[in-house]
Amino acid sequence: MGQWKPSKRRDFIKKLKRLGFKPPEPGGRHFYMRYGTYTLTLPSNKEYSVPQIKMLINEIERGINKKISLEEWEGL
Repeated sequence: MGQWKPSKRRDFIKKLKRLGFKPPEPGGRHFYMRYGTYTLTLPSNKEYSVPQIKMLINEIERGINKKISLEEWEGL
């Protein structure tokens, strides 16, 4: 089993698109991505740390009602 790794914002967005999210939309201080009726706020830093990625993945899992494993995330 692998380990979670830091991710560039650009790569994180690409993976979200492969999961079915729509492209980022500007709005206020942050960009947003939508998956159906669920809206995810994207942090504006250029690279996401491992704890930040885990927090975002947990938020995404609750929002889209789908479990995302490390293997699935790395395969995106």
